[in-house]
Amino acid sequence: MASSDPPLIPLNAQQRHNLHCYRATGGQSKKLSSIAMTIAPLSADKLRRDCDASRFDFESTDDLQDLNDVIGQERALEAIHFGATIDQDGYNLFVLGPPGTGKHTTVAGILEAKAAKEAPPSDWVYLNNFETPHRPIALCLPRGRGHALQTEIRHLTDELRTAVPAAFESEDYRNRRQVLVDAARERHDGAFEALRKKAEEKRIALVRTPLGFGFAPIKDDAVMEPQEFNALPAEERKRIETEIEALQTELEAVVKRIPTWAMEQRDALRDLNREVTALTIDQPINKLRERFVDIPGIQQHLEAVREDLLDNVHMLLQIEHASEENPSAEGPRNRHLVNGFKRYEINLMVSGECLEGAPVIFEDNPTLQNLIGRVEHISEMGALITDFTLIKAGALHRANGGYLILDVRKVLSQPFAWEALKRTLKAGKIRIEAPGQMLSLISTVSLEPADIPLKAKVILCGEPFFYYLLGIYDPEFPTLFKVAADFDDSMARDEDGELLFARLLATMVRREGLRPLEASAVARVIEHSARMAQDAEKLSVDLRTVVDLLKETDFFAGTAGVRKSKSVHVQKAIDAQIHRADRLRDRSYEAIQRGFVLLETEGAAVGQINGLSVLQLGSFAFGRPSRITARVRLGAGKVVDIEREVELGGPVHSKGVLILSSYLAGHFAIDQPLSLSASLVFEQSYGGVEGDSASSAELYALLSALAQVPLNQGLAVTGSVNQNGQVQAIGGVNEKIEGFFDICKQRGLTGDQGVMIPAVNQKHLMLRQDVVDAVAEGRFAVYPVETIEQGIELLTGMDAGTRDADGTFPEGSVNRLVENRLLAFATARRRFGQAHKDCGEQEARNGHS
Repeated sequence: MASSDPPLIPLNAQQRHNLHCYRATGGQSKKLSSIAMTIAPLSADKLRRDCDASRFDFESTDDLQDLNDVIGQERALEAIHFGATIDQDGYNLFVLGPPGTGKHTTVAGILEAKAAKEAPPSDWVYLNNFETPHRPIALCLPRGRGHALQTEIRHLTDELRTAVPAAFESEDYRNRRQVLVDAARERHDGAFEALRKKAEEKRIALVRTPLGFGFAPIKDDAVMEPQEFNALPAEERKRIETEIEALQTELEAVVKRIPTWAMEQRDALRDLNREVTALTIDQPINKLRERFVDIPGIQQHLEAVREDLLDNVHMLLQIEHASEENPSAEGPRNRHLVNGFKRYEINLMVSGECLEGAPVIFEDNPTLQNLIGRVEHISEMGALITDFTLIKAGALHRANGGYLILDVRKVLSQPFAWEALKRTLKAGKIRIEAPGQMLSLISTVSLEPADIPLKAKVILCGEPFFYYLLGIYDPEFPTLFKVAADFDDSMARDEDGELLFARLLATMVRREGLRPLEASAVARVIEHSARMAQDAEKLSVDLRTVVDLLKETDFFAGTAGVRKSKSVHVQKAIDAQIHRADRLRDRSYEAIQRGFVLLETEGAAVGQINGLSVLQLGSFAFGRPSRITARVRLGAGKVVDIEREVELGGPVHSKGVLILSSYLAGHFAIDQPLSLSASLVFEQSYGGVEGDSASSAELYALLSALAQVPLNQGLAVTGSVNQNGQVQAIGGVNEKIEGFFDICKQRGLTGDQGVMIPAVNQKHLMLRQDVVDAVAEGRFAVYPVETIEQGIELLTGMDAGTRDADGTFPEGSVNRLVENRLLAFATARRRFGQAHKDCGEQEARNGHS
């Protein structure tokens, strides 16, 4: 033991006698000496509420019917039904509750049953926008008509791929086209021939040069050389030049008419092509119109298809011809070119054809694109290209007209997904946007598909933390998710509740294909569920953990070669779960046993007490006793929390220390200033302390240090305290008791050891059977404490003391000793203050002299 530790003091005879009187009288009689109150330890039957399997009217879960209803969640079920039924904007659902309570399964089951009675949704397709190709058109169709339209359009395009080229390869088309070509040629050639003849009559030739047509004089049927022309008389040259100028004017007029003639020829050919194309396509298109005459949008689209075919038929034929000539190189490109016959196809986004009711969609990976859809691209010669057929539906599209279930944690963890979901719900329409396009990170051709109206319920499932966090930091959240379905983590444990839980176990066993549970095994699982709930009057509805326990129980039953699982197999599964996770607990207890961590379980010491805390490691929690010490001296009334000073103490722990400081100031030396300086610390605590469950233990240590009265080290303490000295409830009471019990058991139980707990925590007790047995044999005790006075009497074996009529505590009581010490501190503080004042006055007089 370190020299700074308070010395251990054996309990004196009077203290041992007093403690013996507590146990012997059962707390029913007053102590014969100075103790004013007695607290009886809890009897063994108060430490654990067993489930009596003999009360069950079944031998095994084979005798129980399946449980189709959800138990213990009436409030949440009512909210789910309300949120799923109300037809108003913003009434989406947020299902909150601890993990493992069956939120997703319950919501999915309720929604699927409701959706089965509702009408399936309509179909949605995207069509090519021939006027603005980068803005595809969205069209709503009656259920099942989308697939029919897609099939018919595909048949139409297949037919056109064959019929249109055949029409342009026909003899009739070739003859008619040749007539137009010949007529255009004759007009062109005739104009030049007439001009040539007119020029020959004037002995002038029409000649073609690299720069175009020109005129030159003729001599002896040959073009005159420049030297000969210059040798002519001036009048003759003047006449020839005048005639050439007139012919040149006529030539220019002919040349100017050539583009007009070409345009007229193209118009004639286009009219011919449109006529031939119309004769080819009108009949199949009209048949398609008749099949979808009840859908106006289709009529408009088919008319646009017809006009586009008439205007671009030769372009389409060239693309198809190029594809046929080089299918290996150009095939992939042409398959995705919106300029081919593919431009007339239908992109069926969602179809309700195969649905019997409204859709219920669970999106397990709610990325931005998986939620609102995406526009895919293909790589073409280093560039990314796309068209309307590459638009893909998202979860919101598939859930349109029904329900979409999402895990809020996954939505929040995906970039842009949460904002996109809110924007979609607020606008009431689905807009497909790529993140790269939104941030201008990608420079490529993309699309702006038309928005699709959204009519769906969105259900977010997650932990309460996310619900309250979003409610605080996102002002749009409460307007979009107005219904909260709050799942509880426990249910009432009564006879009806235990029977319902047994039926739940039977349902799980059959659903998972496990061996049936005997009634005793069901009772053991119920007891363990109460332990998980940290309440003897509650049952945990952490279904995930229960299913895991059933599976592991089935394993041990199978290892034993039995047909039905027994309570011993349930216990083996529980023990195995603990053993897999308790390595650090064993190391912690080993450090105490080997003396590395100082902790006493016998004797008495001043200003020293055993506090209890709980360590949570994943899903495994265990109790760990810690030594708490207090030191006091004359001071200015400050109680120093060393844990807080070094930033190892959390705010709740610091609050507890301030409360016990307030208790001291209001309970003792009321008319005197609090003139002590005290320090409190968790010895050998290196990982931080949080919570106020040790505040009563710290107060006991502080009172002991002030009164110089030793505390029984065989008792460990847990419980928070208020300013009035009432001991309040804490959490983890079972683990805390078992933690100190394990240490005492390893050292050897003496019968004088035990734990003090808040009296209100009695209902939470579901202790291990070995602890209960030790209490029944008188080798360990659990004391329920309501006030600090009761606790200090148990720890010291002395009367706490109550103020009498004149306002003083009884002589020899703990409170009297504490108050006397505080009064002595106050007197000493005044004396030091007066001495300091006198010294100052004397110095002032000496200086004045």
